[in-house]
Amino acid sequence: MITALRSAATGMHAQQTNVDVISNNLANVNTTGFKASRVAFNDLVYQNNAVAGAESSSSGTTLPTGSQVGLGVRVNSVYKIHTQGDMLKTSSPFDLAVQGEGFFKISMPSGETSYTRDGSFQIDPNGNFVNSLGYQLDPAIAVPQGSTNLTVSSTGVVNAKVNGASVNLGQITISTFSNPAGLESLGDNLFAETDASGPATDGNPADSGYGSLLQGFLETSNVDSITAVTDLITAQRAYELNSKVITTADQMMERVSQI
Repeated sequence: MITALRSAATGMHAQQTNVDVISNNLANVNTTGFKASRVAFNDLVYQNNAVAGAESSSSGTTLPTGSQVGLGVRVNSVYKIHTQGDMLKTSSPFDLAVQGEGFFKISMPSGETSYTRDGSFQIDPNGNFVNSLGYQLDPAIAVPQGSTNLTVSSTGVVNAKVNGASVNLGQITISTFSNPAGLESLGDNLFAETDASGPATDGNPADSGYGSLLQGFLETSNVDSITAVTDLITAQRAYELNSKVITTADQMMERVSQI
């Protein structure tokens, strides 16, 4: 019964983490470029009361099956699901969406590089493409004052009319990773490269292995609210069942102590 109490406690703790993750997914259902997280569970070590294949008699017979009692569950990992979100039309010339694989590169104030799927860019006082926090797009794209008809092609080429003449303002590149689920979430719709994600590989949009760009669109969150609510109900029920196990084990121990 002590084992049941401990196993149920691990179940409650694991489901609490599950609820926390699902709650964060639902909270970010309208966050641009947000990627949903999912919890993976592992069962804990087993208590071996009898080992399968062990001798069961002096005649050389063996046990066809063993006797193992599990000791609970733990959270193995919480990982991001990098599936494509829907495309939301905004008609803003500075809004960009990656359709397919790839991340925008962002220069952080510390000098490090971060990555994002949030293409809601704006122009700073110097005409540079920046994100909502004022962090500059890498490579930098500067728009001269008085420019009109800014266009970004599906391949990332930026053009605008300056004094009536068409001018090439630069090339937007995107980065891919061999394991995007290994990226570290920094908040503010930003990710950082890790050993698990592998190094960033830069390329032009629409090249082989890279997504293309859509101007005037934003990628929405890939959270499926219906699935998330269903998962939340399932996690709540699992938590309640583990709580019930603790109550039952406590009642059994109380009954034994009264004998």
